[in-house]
Amino acid sequence: MIGTIVNTCTIVAGTLIGVALHKGIKEKYKKVLYDALGLACYAIGLNAVVTNIPKSQYPVLFIAAMAIGSVAGVALDIDGRFHRLVERRSKGGAENRLADGLATATLVYCIGPLSMLGPVISALQGDNTFLFTNATLDLVTATIFGSTYGVGMLLAAPVLFLWQGLFYGVATLSSTAVSEALMAELLIVGGLLITGSGLSLLRIKDCHVLNMLPALLVPPLWFFLMWLI
Repeated sequence: MIGTIVNTCTIVAGTLIGVALHKGIKEKYKKVLYDALGLACYAIGLNAVVTNIPKSQYPVLFIAAMAIGSVAGVALDIDGRFHRLVERRSKGGAENRLADGLATATLVYCIGPLSMLGPVISALQGDNTFLFTNATLDLVTATIFGSTYGVGMLLAAPVLFLWQGLFYGVATLSSTAVSEALMAELLIVGGLLITGSGLSLLRIKDCHVLNMLPALLVPPLWFFLMWLI
């Protein structure tokens, strides 16, 4: 759980830094920070893909997963629903400003391939790279939220801890059912999603990664089907 603990602590630290910088962070600094983090996400995601493709037992499974998952995500309009919800929560009046900030921050911290796949990789392989990357991203984001909404944004930290703890716990309990082959497929798909997140942060291409999240469900379903056969 060290990765999740670090991620939670960075939200606390970022919020406190943001409160200290209550006048906000200049746009040019936000831009350069997200550019740096975008490059890091791109490199980490690409490395996961390149490292695990040679381990794949089904070389075209990740292509099918991305195609099927993306179509399902678009049909469900995951990306659109997420952004509409964030925008709606961000337009409240002054009387519920903190509630709006917490709702928005919770969504941003919890929904994404790094925050969802990271605890699983940590539980099954002891690798916290994804979570540490997510922690760095959340440090910057929490600083911005803290400077905007105040110290009450600390309440988002335990929500993230419980969210990632849930994924960690489920992965730990089902560890015997997750083979190395399935793990390789998940890392390939997850790596592609993280690479897409990097492209979005760099403003090269908005890949609408949230619409692609269902792709992570395809490899487990495929392996379950193969087990039944």
